[in-house]
Amino acid sequence: MTARHDACILAGGLARRLGGRDKPGLRVSGRPLVESVAAAVPGAARLIVVGPPRPGLPGAIFRREDPPGGGPVPALRAGLAEVTAPWVALLAADLPFLTAGHVDALLDAAGAGTRIGGTGGPRAGAVLLDDGGREQWLAGVWHAESLARALARYEGRSLHGLLAPLSPIALHLTGRPWFDCDTMDDLQRARTVEPGSDGGGVGSGEGRESGDGAGRARPRTRSES
Repeated sequence: MTARHDACILAGGLARRLGGRDKPGLRVSGRPLVESVAAAVPGAARLIVVGPPRPGLPGAIFRREDPPGGGPVPALRAGLAEVTAPWVALLAADLPFLTAGHVDALLDAAGAGTRIGGTGGPRAGAVLLDDGGREQWLAGVWHAESLARALARYEGRSLHGLLAPLSPIALHLTGRPWFDCDTMDDLQRARTVEPGSDGGGVGSGEGRESGDGAGRARPRTRSES
């Protein structure tokens, strides 16, 4: 049985690389991106969306970061304040190929449902790796209490700076669930993919600790800025 969890979708960014468009509301496969992400967490006890209220998400709890557009860390603070389940899926609002199977795989990899702190017990979280081996910090699941403790003492602005020290399991899954739509080229690629060819199966995942590549130079992801 899937561990009890909430979902927190960050949907309040300014989308500068998309010309300021309402990125979560852009459509891929006939529906807004944020609705596709919400459909990937059907088992969430609470669906928390940090961003302006929008139709198509019945039952969602909408909150705004302070200040609006202030970045992912303030958005996470706003969303996490509404989390009541032991685990939370922390997701960007522009992941068209993410499925419920991917989220379940992340929960399983983190050891959700077993007791934190025991020998061989769960980790503080699990995040997806992209095809280049980079952690995607807005595509993961976290032990809510561990995340709240880390956030309470964190003064930076980078999700990488907040989350990497928690040493999550890093998981590579089939289906490109990490693919996000930051640019018009990304959006066009997502729209031209045959339905199911990128977002279909989960397959067998290969997990590793995110610290395995410590010290290796790599490009910054958007959630590190």
